[in-house]
Amino acid sequence: MKIAVIGNGGREHAIAWKLRESNLVSEIICIPGNGGTAYEEKCTNIDPSHCNYTENLSFNEAAVKIAKEEGCTLAVVGPENPLAEGLSDMLWEAGINTVGPKKAAAQLEASKDLAKEFMEKYGVACAQSKTFTDRDQAIEYVKSKGAPIVLKADGLAAGKGVVVALTLDEALSAVDELMEGSLVGDAGKKLVVEDYLRGTEISILAAVSVTPENAKSGKACIVPFLSARDHKRLLDGAKGPNTGGMGAISPVEDVTPLIESQFEKTILEPTLKGLIQEGYDYRGFIFFGLMLTKDGPKCLEYNVRLGDPETQAVLPLMDFDFASMCTAITDGSLKDFSVNWKKGYQVAPVIVSGGYPKAYKKGLPISVNKESFDATGAKLFIAGAIADRRAGRSLRATDSKLVTSGGRVLACSAYGDTFEKAWQAAYKAIESIQFDDMFFRKDIGLPGAAESN
Repeated sequence: MKIAVIGNGGREHAIAWKLRESNLVSEIICIPGNGGTAYEEKCTNIDPSHCNYTENLSFNEAAVKIAKEEGCTLAVVGPENPLAEGLSDMLWEAGINTVGPKKAAAQLEASKDLAKEFMEKYGVACAQSKTFTDRDQAIEYVKSKGAPIVLKADGLAAGKGVVVALTLDEALSAVDELMEGSLVGDAGKKLVVEDYLRGTEISILAAVSVTPENAKSGKACIVPFLSARDHKRLLDGAKGPNTGGMGAISPVEDVTPLIESQFEKTILEPTLKGLIQEGYDYRGFIFFGLMLTKDGPKCLEYNVRLGDPETQAVLPLMDFDFASMCTAITDGSLKDFSVNWKKGYQVAPVIVSGGYPKAYKKGLPISVNKESFDATGAKLFIAGAIADRRAGRSLRATDSKLVTSGGRVLACSAYGDTFEKAWQAAYKAIESIQFDDMFFRKDIGLPGAAESN
């Protein structure tokens, strides 16, 4: 079969790479793809902005048109924005089976307020919160609660919409920045103020197959993946500003069988019940952002897609056909799908451009010593880098060079049968990569590296 993978980040590179392993897959059309997918076997990048038959179309319209023109029978949507804008609905209407929730369900990420209402309605373990549209009322509430406290812009804000305020002054400033400043634009017009939870953060990615039809037959389900941990702070020791993610590991050793059981009973099962009761068409992936507290795991947020960079650590550990899983998600047979995992660990530190998450240079040539890199067994997942492209259909970039195009440039993901072996392989692989002002954390997965409250 021919599959469309929509998105241009490290997550989408990992998705395309894993899909192309399947004997069921003949070709993967990456829309628009990046410098990593340009090099992958079976993958073809098609950028709507370089495609003459998608002029004057929105990105979602162009993605549907390309997928149709290329004869794709399955699509996997990576990022949240197209899902929140209804891309999955459009693809299904065009006759293309799609991995990614329809627009109504995608609002669980697009609106923090809606997500909190959903959690409270269906008894999902989470922090207490209150939502405001009036700045003065928000200020008074924050003063009454004190610090530490968490403030979240309601809408999608590209990872910039959450402030963990440790002092009252920080909290009051954050109210103004989010609701009236230019930090997140209209996403902050509605503000969710949430109780501060103490603990350490982890992520659980999962496959979801819920429709009104399979709910009636008892086939609706959520199938969790291995635990993962993202490291969002820029600097070693979980210090410095927040980023989109400086590296991930999987599985997380402090996720015990008891925690897994608590997660299923207090978060996963009520979430599944809610998806069914709301009548959502949710065939795709879900990301549970969790805080491990002394009272068990609490749900911090839902993402309606796979996490980034967690995907680059979790997918390499899959010991099953990922394309077959995607088919099972869309046709409602996921509950009968067998999931197996490699017995080992994956460590995936991220390399960023100097200056990130603030201003950084683009267009910097990337060099990789292929022989020494390959000797580590690591996999390079490209996020913010592109290869030389031709207009329209961009074939494999066999002779082109990679140059940086974003702040988070790439991840080195390495396997080991012990965590120590995986960690050593990942950081050995980084020694084979070079571009000007590259920067990375040196403690991904080590004690003291995890974000904790």
